[in-house]
Amino acid sequence: MKGNSQPDVRPVDRRVVPDDLIGSLPESLHPVIRRVYAARGIGSESVDLSLQNMLPIGSLEGTSAAAERLLDAHKNAQRVVVVGDFDADGATATALVMTCLRAFGFTRPDYLVPDRQKFGYGLTEGIVAVAAQMQPDVLVTVDNGISSHAGVTAAQQLGIDVIITDHHLPGDTLPAAQVTVNPNAPGSQFPSKNLAGVGVAFYVMAALGQRLAKEGLLASDTARSVCADCLDLVALGTVADLVPLDWNNRILVAQGLKRMRRQGSRPGIEALFEAAGRNIAYAATSDLGFAIGPRLNAAGRLDDMSIGIECLLAEDAIQARSLATRLSNLNDERRELQAKMQKDAEVHLEKLQEMLSTETAGAICLFDESWHQGVVGLVATRIKDLLNRPVVAFAPGDDGELLKGSGRSVSGVHLRDVLATIDARNPGLIEKFGGHAMAAGLSLPLVHLEEFRAAFAAEVDRYVAEIDDSGTLLTDGVLESQDLNLGFAELLRDSGPWGQGFPEPIFEGEFTVLEQRIVGEHHLKLRVQQIDSGIPIDAIAFNHDELMASQQSGAVRLVYRLDVNEFRQTRRQQLVVEHLESV
Repeated sequence: MKGNSQPDVRPVDRRVVPDDLIGSLPESLHPVIRRVYAARGIGSESVDLSLQNMLPIGSLEGTSAAAERLLDAHKNAQRVVVVGDFDADGATATALVMTCLRAFGFTRPDYLVPDRQKFGYGLTEGIVAVAAQMQPDVLVTVDNGISSHAGVTAAQQLGIDVIITDHHLPGDTLPAAQVTVNPNAPGSQFPSKNLAGVGVAFYVMAALGQRLAKEGLLASDTARSVCADCLDLVALGTVADLVPLDWNNRILVAQGLKRMRRQGSRPGIEALFEAAGRNIAYAATSDLGFAIGPRLNAAGRLDDMSIGIECLLAEDAIQARSLATRLSNLNDERRELQAKMQKDAEVHLEKLQEMLSTETAGAICLFDESWHQGVVGLVATRIKDLLNRPVVAFAPGDDGELLKGSGRSVSGVHLRDVLATIDARNPGLIEKFGGHAMAAGLSLPLVHLEEFRAAFAAEVDRYVAEIDDSGTLLTDGVLESQDLNLGFAELLRDSGPWGQGFPEPIFEGEFTVLEQRIVGEHHLKLRVQQIDSGIPIDAIAFNHDELMASQQSGAVRLVYRLDVNEFRQTRRQQLVVEHLESV
C-alpha cells in the first residue's frame, strides 16, 4: 500500500464458499471459521491437525533405506557428517538432524554448511573435499543434493557414502547416491509433494528412531520424544521456505507451534523470538516467516553460516541469546545492504518501463556489478512484488567471470521448470541451477548474460496469459461487530496455521474514521468504528505515509486482517489494513 492522498481503487471480490464443504464441517466450529475453511477447499476430513493424522513415515520412499544405512553407521561407530544449506530451511534441517543424531548416540556427528560464495549450491566437489577432512563415513545432505551429480561421484571415489535428503525438483537424472529421499523424485507416490527440506529430514530421522528402537538400541519412548520435540524446527523451516501448506504441512506446523508455545521450548528458538520482540507463548505462523526466518537467513546470506545452526542447537539460554543477538546484528547489516541494492535495482526498472509493454515484458533480468550475491534474492523478491513478473537478479561471482543469480516467480509460472527448459534448449548456457516453482538459484557465465536474458523472456512469455494482473483482493466477507474482539482474533490465529497456499483470512467492511495519524514515519494509524454499530477499534495501514484528505476521513471501506497487537505486555485486537478507499 503506497502513500498517497487519493487511496488506490483495487478490485475486491469474495472467495467462493462451496455449499457442500461448509455443510460437511463440524457445527461446533465458529461460523466464520467454517466459511473460511470451506473457501480454502477444506472439508471435514482435513480439519483435524493431530499428529496421528500425519502421512505415515514409511510412506515417503527412501526413508527405510536411509534408516538402514544410518543404523549400520550407528552399530559400527561410523562418523556421519551433515551437509546443510544456507537458508532458514537448511539451517533448521541441519539442526534437526544434528539434534537427533546426538540424542540417538551416534559417534561424533558433525555438520558443514557450504559458503555459497566459495562453493556454490549443494554438494559440490569443492565441499566434498572440505568434508573429507572431517573423515566421514557417511554424508547426509539436507535441503540440497538432488542435482549434485559431480559431488556424489567425488564422495564415492573417496569411499564416502551419500544419503540425499532434499525436496527440490530433480533434473532428468538423479545423482548415484546410496539413498535418495525426495517426495519430488521420479516415481514417488508420496501424497505431499510440498514437504520442505526440514520436513524430509524429519521423516528420515523419525524412520531412524523407529529402526533403532526395533533393534533395541533406543527406547521407543525416547525415539518418539526426540523426533516430536524437533517439530518446532520443522514448523520454522517449513513456513520460512514458503512451501504450500497442504494438510500434511499444516499438521507439522501446527504441532511445531504447539510445542513452541508450551513451557520449556528450545532455547535457541525462544531467544530468536525475544530478539524479534515477540512472546513465544503467543507464537503465530507469521512470526516464523517474517520475524524469525530473516534472522536465520541473515547468517546464511552473509559471512558466518554456522551462527543460526548453533543458536538452534544451543542448550543454554545465555548462549542462545548471545547467538540470537549476533543474528539480529547480521540481519540489520543485510537490511542496509538490501535497501541500497533495491534503490539501484529500481533505477534499472525506470529504464525497463518501456519494455513492459513489449513481448519481452513477461520476465525481468537484472545485473549490476556492484551488487552482493548474498542478497540478490531479496532484490528479486522486491521487484517481483512491484511488477508481478518473474525476476532473476544477478551479482558478480568471485572470479568476475561467473554470475550468481537468484530468481523469484509469480503464480502461473513455474520458475524451476522455466530454467530446465532453457537449459535443455540451450546446452551449456547455464552453468548450474536448482529450485522450485516460486524461487530458484543459478550460476551463469557473464558472457552468456544477454543470451540468457533473451531465452528467459521468450520462455516466460509462454506463460504470461496465466499471470493475474488484476490485483484483485479476495476477501472472506464481512465480520460482524461482535466478532471484532480479542477472543476472536486469537481464535483466527489458532485456526491456522496460515501461509503459502493457505492464506490468512482477510475481511472487508465499511467504517467511520474517528482518528488518524502517521506513526513511524511511514504508517497510517487509525481509530475506526463500523458504520451504525460496534465499538471503536485500532487499525494500522503499513507503508501508507499520508493522512487521508478531510473529505475522505469520514466513511471508508477497509480490507483488513483481524490481528493481535502486543505492546508493553498488553494484547488487544487490531485491524491490519491491506487496502482502504473512500465510500
